[in-house]
Amino acid sequence: MGRRSERLSRQGILAGDPSGEGDVIQVVSRAFDVLRCFEGHEARLGNLEISSRCGLPRSTVSRLTHTLTRMGQLVYLPRDQKYRIGPSAVAMSTSMMKGLQLRNLIRLRLQDVAEQLPGTVGFVIPDRFHLVYLEYARAPNALGLHESTGSRIAIASTAAGHAYTAALDPNVAGALIAEMEREIPEAAKPLKLRIEANRQLLRERGYVVACGLWSPHINGLAVPLWSPQYHTFVVVTIGLLSAMYDEKRLHKEVAPQMLQLSVAVAGLLEGADADIFSNRLERKPLPAAAHNNNKIIGTEEINELEAGTRRPRSARSVRARDGRR
Repeated sequence: MGRRSERLSRQGILAGDPSGEGDVIQVVSRAFDVLRCFEGHEARLGNLEISSRCGLPRSTVSRLTHTLTRMGQLVYLPRDQKYRIGPSAVAMSTSMMKGLQLRNLIRLRLQDVAEQLPGTVGFVIPDRFHLVYLEYARAPNALGLHESTGSRIAIASTAAGHAYTAALDPNVAGALIAEMEREIPEAAKPLKLRIEANRQLLRERGYVVACGLWSPHINGLAVPLWSPQYHTFVVVTIGLLSAMYDEKRLHKEVAPQMLQLSVAVAGLLEGADADIFSNRLERKPLPAAAHNNNKIIGTEEINELEAGTRRPRSARSVRARDGRR
């Protein structure tokens, strides 16, 4: 990563910080907007459909899809007069996923929790106004919850999204919400109304809850974590049937297990540059989180992102620096 890219990353811009929009080359941003339209490997879309999804003029979309096809990122299907994800995009994503045995270890941790709670447990990463499931685990009796790896959920209407924005520096979160208000004003309302309460809950307990926000039948709880790999906050989250788990039960029974999960995942993220890529790693029991009035305390962690040096600092899922809190 060059010096300029490193600077932007530390400011939060490369991690989806809308406040850095002035530094963005619009044609590159729009090209990625086009690629985001293809949520599934088998998705087939024409220029008109892409234009509608992206909110871009059809002429602009036509130029972008032509360029992306020449690059192998898209493939044109003459019979359908549509496009689909191309071999270069698949190869790029596959090569990245191949190096992330980390995800397999995280999946095992998620499954540990899913075997104890009848819900869908996920590990998600932000993508503009959405979060994308990198991994998930689902209890066999998790009725009404059908997320999977690659699924996208809205930041504004999910526990994971509210936890993510609550963890951001207030200026960064404000810029994100302002952009949402310009583009999806109705969706942004619940996020803006709850942001201060979410921040307070995150400070006091280390997690955020959202009851009936995404669906009246689903209650959720989420814990944000800083990821050295992705230079942004990621989130571990769970969705449960509201008929089984009301807000009181979320705090009493679900929160302790999710906080323990967050400690385990944070440890994996921090150690990802060491022996975590070894196939000899074994599945170990979840560590017990030390709590004081429902706060995680006391463990030590290493962050190599800042100034290129190792230095220990107290383990907190939310830090106050460089666009982080």
